[in-house]
Amino acid sequence: MQKFRFVHQKYMLQAIIVYISMFTSIFLVFIYTPTEQMQGIVQKIFYFHVSSAMTMFFAFFVVFVASIMYLWKSSEWWDAVALSAAEIGVVFCTLVLLTGPIWARPIWGTWWSWDPTLTLTLVLWLIYVAYLMLRIDAHDPRRSRFAAILGIVGFVDVPLIRWSVEKWRTLHPKPVLMQAGGTTGIDSSAMLLTFVVCLAAFILLFFYLLRERIGIAQSRHTLDVLRHEVDEILAR
Repeated sequence: MQKFRFVHQKYMLQAIIVYISMFTSIFLVFIYTPTEQMQGIVQKIFYFHVSSAMTMFFAFFVVFVASIMYLWKSSEWWDAVALSAAEIGVVFCTLVLLTGPIWARPIWGTWWSWDPTLTLTLVLWLIYVAYLMLRIDAHDPRRSRFAAILGIVGFVDVPLIRWSVEKWRTLHPKPVLMQAGGTTGIDSSAMLLTFVVCLAAFILLFFYLLRERIGIAQSRHTLDVLRHEVDEILAR
């Protein structure tokens, strides 16, 4: 009982830390950070859009690593990590695809253009939605292996997106955070601080959701094992 209370308190502390970090980032974006002179208040979407994109890349990297480990070790835990990270990655990718057009419409005059960066991001979303569709039947090990292969191959799209932002001349702007020569395009220290806090808040949220989702997957697996054992007992 005491151990349960300790674990519960630990989870509550983590949830409070995530809440405080998200609240702080929202405060910094809309209250502390100055409004950008050229784009106006719509530029504040930058903090959520870029933070979502970087968290999305990290989530799919976790899928990539966990899928390799699952194919190597055949461990249910690594499979649960890959599935959980894929679900969260799709959520963040959806945020990227939603915040991008909202930012683009008043600045570049269009909601969407089929330039390479945007198209590759949409392809990335479709790849991992297909991954989740493969995992609908969680009890089929063949589907798990096929999904793991897709999770590994699909990650190739991530460096392509990054490369398209830097090398291809598209409607999407060039990298602002890190530019050639190791410099940053963010002039204001307040803006840079706000972005760092936003990114940290999104990463903390990712790890919190990942832990919760893995716990659900493990509990479901334990329940399936118990059901199988009960069925064997009743069949005797």
